[in-house]
Amino acid sequence: MVVATVIDGLAGRRVLVVEDEMMIAIVLEESLRSLGCAVVGPASKLDHAMRLASTESLDAAVLDVNIRGGQVFPVAEILIARGIPFVLASGYSDWVLPEDMQGKPRLTKPFTLRELEHEVRQLCRRRTEAVPAG
Repeated sequence: MVVATVIDGLAGRRVLVVEDEMMIAIVLEESLRSLGCAVVGPASKLDHAMRLASTESLDAAVLDVNIRGGQVFPVAEILIARGIPFVLASGYSDWVLPEDMQGKPRLTKPFTLRELEHEVRQLCRRRTEAVPAG
């Protein structure tokens, strides 16, 4: 069981999780909740992930590169168009990524809670800086 600890700046942040391995999705969900985030998903199929990316209010996303239904890049494109930062999670090297995705933030599987926290914190900071107050 993960003990809930709200990490400064992450409380209430809505993070989309796209992951098709059930155990990894559960760990991601529990880890993000322990940081104070509100988890959207997890989505395990491409069509569901695209729907959530298009319609949900989001601060950031953690995207597994390969999911049921294909690769996650259409989801990433939706998020880019909406100005929502994301991190790509994969055990593969950069060579499997399209050129326009190679410079995006990455989590190399397996990753630690500390690495996940660092990336999500950076994403949420970018989102806060990109969205004008008002």
